[in-house]
Amino acid sequence: MAVKVQADNFDLAAELKNFGRDAGAVVTFTGLVRNRPDGTLDHMLIEHYPAMTLSALTEIETQACARWALTDTLIIHRYGELRPGAQIMMVATASLHRAEAFAAAEFLMDYLKSRAPFWKKEVTSEGESWVAAADRDEEALKRW
Repeated sequence: MAVKVQADNFDLAAELKNFGRDAGAVVTFTGLVRNRPDGTLDHMLIEHYPAMTLSALTEIETQACARWALTDTLIIHRYGELRPGAQIMMVATASLHRAEAFAAAEFLMDYLKSRAPFWKKEVTSEGESWVAAADRDEEALKRW
C-alpha cells in the first residue's frame, strides 16, 4: 500500500514491477494531461498543500482497503507544471478477484478527480484559468 505525491514523472513498469504479487487481478489507470479541444493548452499548473494532500489521499486509500478485499494499492499524483500528454496520476489496485480490483480502482479514480486537494490552472497563449469541478465527476461519486 502506497501513496506518492511528487513533481517527478513516474515509470509505470517500474512502479508495477513488484506490485500485487499475491493477487489474482491487478487493475491500473494512468491519467494524462488532456489538451483543450482547440489544442491551445501550453501547460497545466497543479498546486497542493503537501501535508493536507498526503493525508487526504492516505485516508481515501484506507477507505478503499476497508471496502474491498485488496492485497495492494498504489496512488501516484504529480504536481507542478505539466504539458499535454504528460502523466498526471496513476492508480493501481490488486485483489484476488478482478471485480474487487476494478471497483476499488474506479472508486479511487473518482475521488482523485473530484475531491483530492489539488488545484489546477490551465495556461494557454490567451491567459490562465483555474479548472472547475465538472458535474459529471460529481455525479460519478454518487455511486459510492
